[in-house]
Amino acid sequence: MTTSPPPSHAARAHSFNSAAAQYAANRPSYPPALLDAVEETAGRSLAGAKVVDVGAGTGIATALLHGRGADVLAVEPGAGMAAEFRRGLPHLPIVRGSGDALPVADAHADFVTYAQAWHWTDPARSVPEALRVLRPGGALAVWWNTHALDIDWIARSTERTARFVGVDVAAEQGKAAERTDRADPTGRLDFTRRTVRWSRRVPIDTHLANLGSHSALIVTPEERRTAFLDEERGHLLKVFPDGVVEETYDVLLLVAVKD
Repeated sequence: MTTSPPPSHAARAHSFNSAAAQYAANRPSYPPALLDAVEETAGRSLAGAKVVDVGAGTGIATALLHGRGADVLAVEPGAGMAAEFRRGLPHLPIVRGSGDALPVADAHADFVTYAQAWHWTDPARSVPEALRVLRPGGALAVWWNTHALDIDWIARSTERTARFVGVDVAAEQGKAAERTDRADPTGRLDFTRRTVRWSRRVPIDTHLANLGSHSALIVTPEERRTAFLDEERGHLLKVFPDGVVEETYDVLLLVAVKD
């Protein structure tokens, strides 16, 4: 399988709108222990809290926050993702906007959250915006599902994907260790870091559709993407002959409380 030229950051950022339904149906959610950790590090409950969930996408995290009893406003820049959000969660409010210029009043929120989305912002702008929107004592919570690369099949699959898309996925993920510093170049935030491991068992088709919903693959021409995923199916069936894949994730959580 030949290597694709590396996709641009902008192309990847906008790619999700063309795959919103696939994203909603196949992407992993987050474990209850993650929201427990958010509450613990923030020092307050999500129940009854006003939450602005930025880069909400199809609403995976928004729905979980709502389920915890939070009063959630979703903010999403992409038309395709916002449309899928409204289809799946018609009872929850969503507005179009960016973390770099939030369409939210000053001191509105107890929490500003970013699930799998902070890296698409410019922290030099999104940090001041989060602080503007947060009330005193409010918390900015950002998190990412990352691959558990200490598990052999996941490490090998990640390497194959990296070679194909021309993006060093493991190296990008390795930078997660630096995200506590990189997440706020302004130096205004004091992040507390937590990692939560969890897993889910899904049919191989769901796993491959999840893999195909990542930006570097979405922007790959369809014929090449399909060929790669067919080849990946063969590799995975050697590990999971029953066709059920156990995906394991380490959720990286960063929380900063506004003074």
